[in-house]
Amino acid sequence: MTRKDIQPKTLDDPRPRYTHAIQTTGGKLLFISGQTASDKEGNVVGKGDIVAQTEQVFANLKTVLKAAGGTMDNLVSTTTFIVDRKYREGYNEVRLKQYKKKSPTSTLVIVTGLANPDYLIEIAGIAVI
Repeated sequence: MTRKDIQPKTLDDPRPRYTHAIQTTGGKLLFISGQTASDKEGNVVGKGDIVAQTEQVFANLKTVLKAAGGTMDNLVSTTTFIVDRKYREGYNEVRLKQYKKKSPTSTLVIVTGLANPDYLIEIAGIAVI
């Protein structure tokens, strides 16, 4: 897979965590269902703790990517759902540590709730492997 980040000069953004668009060639698309803060036994990790939940969500994303033959570098797009704006900074604290090369495109949505009332965050993704 080849990847080209699209960052129009007229849409400059000082945040290093943000990519406006990614163009790829080659590879296969992998659509990743929303990952939550559940461990392999189905227990909610980090009840009430956005940092712990975000770390578990990213661990789950990495597990799915690895099973498909990829890494976080293959992730080209994410949609993140959080249940309160106050969790944004905790989420970003963990998120910024996840990408060694370049960030995927990213959409953050604040919702009134997720499938389990203990979930504070859910992330879905698209990767090219």
